[in-house]
Amino acid sequence: MTYWRRILAINAAAAVAVIGISGGFRPGVAWSTLARNLGIGLLYANCIGTILAIAIPVVARRCGFRRSALVWPAIIVTLVAGTIVGTLIGTSILVAARVIPRRDFEEWVTGALSTSLFISLVIGIAVTVYETLRDDEAEARRLAAEAQLASLESRVQPHFLFNTLNSIAALVHDDPARAEKMTTDLAALMRSSLDQQSTPLVPLDDELRIVRTYLEIERVRFGDRLRYQIEADRAPAGARVPRLAVQTLVENSVKYAISPRREGGTVLVLVDTDNGRIRVSVQDDGPGFDASALPDGHGLALLRSRLNMIFGNRAVLEIDGRPGAARVTIEMPGERP
Repeated sequence: MTYWRRILAINAAAAVAVIGISGGFRPGVAWSTLARNLGIGLLYANCIGTILAIAIPVVARRCGFRRSALVWPAIIVTLVAGTIVGTLIGTSILVAARVIPRRDFEEWVTGALSTSLFISLVIGIAVTVYETLRDDEAEARRLAAEAQLASLESRVQPHFLFNTLNSIAALVHDDPARAEKMTTDLAALMRSSLDQQSTPLVPLDDELRIVRTYLEIERVRFGDRLRYQIEADRAPAGARVPRLAVQTLVENSVKYAISPRREGGTVLVLVDTDNGRIRVSVQDDGPGFDASALPDGHGLALLRSRLNMIFGNRAVLEIDGRPGAARVTIEMPGERP
C-alpha cells in the first residue's frame, strides 16, 4: 500500500474513532444523522491528516530522525499546530457549505479540537513510528541487497580469473610465446573490469570488448577449435549491462561446448533491442545441457541472482539447452535501473 493510500485509510479510521468517542454510534441514532456525522468526521480527518502527512516527514528530515533530541518535541508541536490549522480549515468549509451557521464557527472549532487533538497525537505518533520502522526496514533490505550483489560479483570474477590462470599455467612450458600473449591479454582484461568496481553496470561496448579479449585468450589455448562471432550492429548507443554478464555466458559456452569436444565448436553472440529493452543471446553448437539442474554456484545461477539484485523482475534470463543449438538469453531494460 502506498503512503497516501495508508494516509487515506488512517483518516477514515480517525473519522470513525471521533464518532465513536463522541457517542455517535449509540443505539437509536438515525442513519441520516450517522451519515452526516461521518461525512463531517471525514472532512475534519482529511483536512488535518493531509496537513500532517505533508508536514511531519519534512520536520523529521529537518531534525534528522534518531539523531536529534528535538525531533519528538518538534513532531508533537507539528501535530498540535497541524490539528489546529486543519480544524479551522474544516470548519470554514462547513460554514461555506452552509452545513453550520457562521455564528457557530467558534463553538464548532472548540468542540472539534477537544477530540481532534487527542486523536491526532495518538495516531500521529503511532504513524510516525510505523513509517520510520518501514524506512529502516527498506534501508536494511537495500543494504543487504547491495552486500549480496557485491558478494555475487566477487564470486564471478575469481571464477574467471582462476580458469584463465590455469590456462596460462598449461602453456608456460610448452608454448612460452602464447603464454606471454595470454598474460598480456589477461592484464588488459582485468584492468578493464577492475576500473568498473564502483558500479554493477558498464557500457555494452566495454562489456563486448571484454568478451572479445576473453575469447582471444581462450583461442590461444584452443586454437582453431574455438570459433566465435559477435553481432552487435543494432546495439543501442549508451546501453549498459551488468559487469561481466555477457562474459559469463560466453565462458559457460567455452567450458561446456568447446573444451570437452575434440572438434571444438562455435560461439555466437547476438545483441538486439526490442521496445526499448536490450536482448543479449549467446548460442553454441555444443551437446546442450539440462537447464533445470543448475547448481546454486553455477555461473548462470549467479548471473540470474545478479540480474534480480540489479533489475528485480524487470530482467529475465532464459535458457534453451537443446543439443546443437544451446542458447542463453538475457533481456533487460534499456535504461539504467
